[in-house]
Amino acid sequence: MAQEMVVRYSALSNCESYFERIQSTKKLPKPLQETLNHAFSRIPVSSFSGVPGGKVIEIPADTTIADAVKILSECKILSAPVTNPNAREDMSWRDRYLGIVDYSAIILWVLESAELAAAVLSAGSATAVGVGAGAVGAIGAMALGATGPVAVAGIAAAAVGAAVAGGVAVDKGIGKDAPTAADCLGDDFYKVLLQEEPFKSTTVELILKSYRWVPFLPVTQNNSMLCILLLLSKYRLRNVPVIESGKPGLKNYITQSAIVQGLERCRGRDWFDCIAARPISDLGLPFMSCHDVISIQSEELILEAFKKMRDNHIGGLPVVEGPRKRIVGNISIRDIRYLLLTPELFSNFRKLTVMDFIKIVVTLPEDVGRLAPPFTCRLESTLGSVINSLASKSVHRIYVVAGDEEVVGVITLRDVISCFIFEPPNYLINHFGFSAEEMLNESQL
Repeated sequence: MAQEMVVRYSALSNCESYFERIQSTKKLPKPLQETLNHAFSRIPVSSFSGVPGGKVIEIPADTTIADAVKILSECKILSAPVTNPNAREDMSWRDRYLGIVDYSAIILWVLESAELAAAVLSAGSATAVGVGAGAVGAIGAMALGATGPVAVAGIAAAAVGAAVAGGVAVDKGIGKDAPTAADCLGDDFYKVLLQEEPFKSTTVELILKSYRWVPFLPVTQNNSMLCILLLLSKYRLRNVPVIESGKPGLKNYITQSAIVQGLERCRGRDWFDCIAARPISDLGLPFMSCHDVISIQSEELILEAFKKMRDNHIGGLPVVEGPRKRIVGNISIRDIRYLLLTPELFSNFRKLTVMDFIKIVVTLPEDVGRLAPPFTCRLESTLGSVINSLASKSVHRIYVVAGDEEVVGVITLRDVISCFIFEPPNYLINHFGFSAEEMLNESQL
């Protein structure tokens, strides 16, 4: 219990350290900062523009993974709030909403299922009961409710069944180890996997429990935009659901991107132009030093890139070459969806390098999607130019380069939002209570 308390304290203290560093490096006049804070605190959340179409897409927790993928694809969204299918309309949001699911969690689940199939196939038999729990991965047997060797064997058999249907001849033996087996999984393995039990019945709720990316912490329409800005910057949330007191359903879904695009539309107003004209160094940007920037070399495996993002809780990486880290590309956690949308990528995911991945994705049709090129700025660039790039290109980060395009820093949507505000003493607790702190702590574990 004591260790858990230390971890939880450390989670929020990291947010405090980040924000304190920002406030100590900003060179904005204090009266200007106080004026901005006061203005944002008087703007109600209800005044912020709604989501396209006017309706927030929600996914019931008992929805199968296959159906969830279909919903996300058809609606052209990367994430959605998850609802409790048993919730009544008179229930509070705490009982109605369970969290948020996105493509990233789903693809990681599929990849770990592939690892399980490969581990069993390497044994050369669909009835290999001796598969250790470690081969199942973070979700695997435990998340699916398996608790013993028999249950693991059942999942193993299902995984092998999917592999066989996907074109793998198990009985003839395809390899002596799991990596070799994984390389032989058929192009349609991931599709067949979603049609086999127990994977076919795996629901969004089970994945949600294993991949707690962010908490579900809504605000009401009467809350201030300062609350929204603090949650999306200091407290590291990527989106904030908006509810209407006493009514079921969400009224809005405000993201970091939407906020930065809103700031861009403020161009021409005195307060914005005053700050936007300043070089990024006046705002202390980039907050992260060149030694702290996490990157991926172009010849490394694409799986290593996604693993780095998952392990470090970050949304993207610069793709670099050489010891001086010259930027040649960009990989986002959102790009992991191409492993699901493009079977030829999935069938070779264990051998695919970052640069090979980029070269294949850029050739995909526009209706499937395209990788965003790396957007960069210089240390002498203005904050306004950075905001314009982030908003107009709909990207989540811009890399600061020097010399021959060498990465020396990164500026994220979170960083930009943080430039415009500070948190008054006990502001979060006064507006949300101590329960909000608990939920924010859980999101950082």
